[in-house]
Amino acid sequence: MTKNNETTAVVNKIIPFSSVDGPGCRTAVFLQGCNINCRYCHNPETRKKCIACGECVLACPAGALKRVRDGGGSFRILWDREKCVGCDTCIKVCPHDASPRVRVMTPSQVMERIRRQIPFIRGISVSGGECMLYPKFLTELFTLARREGLGTLIDSNGTISFRDFPELLSVSDGVMLDIKAFDRADHLRITDAPNDTVLDNALFLGEQGKLYEVRFVIAPHLYDGRKSVEGAGRFLLDVYRQHPFRIKLIACRPMGVRRLYRDFRSPSGTELSMLRDLLTDLGYREILLI
Repeated sequence: MTKNNETTAVVNKIIPFSSVDGPGCRTAVFLQGCNINCRYCHNPETRKKCIACGECVLACPAGALKRVRDGGGSFRILWDREKCVGCDTCIKVCPHDASPRVRVMTPSQVMERIRRQIPFIRGISVSGGECMLYPKFLTELFTLARREGLGTLIDSNGTISFRDFPELLSVSDGVMLDIKAFDRADHLRITDAPNDTVLDNALFLGEQGKLYEVRFVIAPHLYDGRKSVEGAGRFLLDVYRQHPFRIKLIACRPMGVRRLYRDFRSPSGTELSMLRDLLTDLGYREILLI
């Protein structure tokens, strides 16, 4: 996207201080839009772009939203941040997995927000949705962040090839990569997308020393977590020995997921510990249970 010849992205939110989106205290930027359909998605309001249907306008208790026509005759939703009380009613009623509380921003505008946290942050992490839908925006934002002495991390589902973006990788410290499932059929069932590019990215990033973290969301109702974690662990062991990365095992939880998927069972602490022990036996050392 461009705005007055500047690169832009649709920004869902900016969290000034986060301790869970990479090492140290960081500013986390969440971009809008995703290219897959994870059944257990914990940020479903970031999946799609707003189509201005108006459902949120009718439901907003604070009157912070209006449906108006733009110059081309199409509708759009205006969000009044001064009136907004942050009740999340708009995203709860949205039938399209979107949010009206977004802003189209340039890298410079986002960097202006990030500067408010310097020197209290170690770096920035950009997530989504799927932030790799905006590679040029990421490259420009990370270039600005590097000039401020900040670290830069990408949080990605891995379905877009990093091989195609060497300039972006050159200004990125690394990638936090989701492997939704190691088995291709499982990945298709969980996300409606294959995992060929995901696994290729895992090897490529590992070989380049750009794989900061690999994450598995453990959802017993959806797939065999042990088979997936063990398969991926063996698959990545050689690149791990070259450039160690950390692994995060995340329990699928019903909070925040779409109504259709709230009955999924969360794995027990014992189940997660067994998976950690499996990876430890393979030779992995830094394994976090979430």
